[in-house]
Amino acid sequence: MRKQEGLETADVVVVGGGVIGLAIARALAMRGAGRVFLIERTHPGAEASRAAAGMLAPQAEADGADAFFELACASRNLYPALADALREETGTDIELERTGTLYLAFTDEDEREIEHRFAWQRRAGLSVERLSGDEARGLEPCISTLVRSALRFPQDVQVENRRLIAALSASIEKRGVRLLVETNVESLIIERGRVAGVDTSRGVVSAPVVVVATGAWTSRLTSTDKAAPPLSIEPVRGQMLCFETNPALSARHVIYSPRGYIVPRLDGRLLAGTTAERAGFEKRVTAGGIQAITSHALEIAPAISDLPLVDSWAGLRPRAQDDWPVLGACSETEGLFYATGHYRNGILLAPLTGELIADEITTNITPPQLQAFSPDRFHLSTVGHVR
Repeated sequence: MRKQEGLETADVVVVGGGVIGLAIARALAMRGAGRVFLIERTHPGAEASRAAAGMLAPQAEADGADAFFELACASRNLYPALADALREETGTDIELERTGTLYLAFTDEDEREIEHRFAWQRRAGLSVERLSGDEARGLEPCISTLVRSALRFPQDVQVENRRLIAALSASIEKRGVRLLVETNVESLIIERGRVAGVDTSRGVVSAPVVVVATGAWTSRLTSTDKAAPPLSIEPVRGQMLCFETNPALSARHVIYSPRGYIVPRLDGRLLAGTTAERAGFEKRVTAGGIQAITSHALEIAPAISDLPLVDSWAGLRPRAQDDWPVLGACSETEGLFYATGHYRNGILLAPLTGELIADEITTNITPPQLQAFSPDRFHLSTVGHVR
């Protein structure tokens, strides 16, 4: 029987236990934010965070410098210290692999794209190297003989995202964060324009601060008396394939083309991705997805045709209407913060998202880096159960 009275009282409730919610909860605990609850409807990292490829590659994907690019690079640069700290705290190696990323060009259009990327990043003083096709194959012999040229981004690296989830989960446990799993948050509770807690499947948790970090499920967090969602976040399905490598095909870099990518893992797996599909909440692998990803992977490294496909999965990325994350305080509801809409960059942006959201909550000052990502840019209406 469901409890009607308050389950417990917290100082901060973080709704959503993906990599973003975990990073925020850890950062809050490190700042002495009091009694921090993390509420997750399944288990930590079970959704998009687990389905990701773990690439930390803002330079490889950027066509120019803007507020998002600056945020992404700053977050990437936090990873070495985070990896060391998590290893010391939990004993878990998150396998931060620092070989770098290659971006390959096969066509005239591809070459124009990488030339543009090389030119503006060199002007900006960023670390990027231009390679001939032969030079690229010298670094990674597995890549196609059709590669004309390439860029190498030595600071764009990768992390084993599933180990990262495990390490963050262990870290917040050690730091005293209360984790409620298999618990649905059914509505936010708002009293006279400010947050008073959350109504969950296990009862009410009272709190003056709530962080919504619910990813692709953000739009489903509705109140009992309003049909409209608090924020429009669209699920975008991404499919992934996993091959088992052999000595004939070994790679060290993350390797991109304009159409796909492959990611070598230290345990001998090779990930290949991905798709971007508007399929609602239908999280499944399709024949068309497998065919498309395989085709793009074979363009990069034809020898993949000889590798056994050992696994496949799909995840739902959270996309806001302008493709940028939604970060920070909602001015219409005191005590309500958002950390969602990270789309294809949840793993990349997790460290800095955690730091910035925790700073804003504990100091009541909005960090300058958050201003471009404010939820107020969408002119949100007040949400929650008003009583």
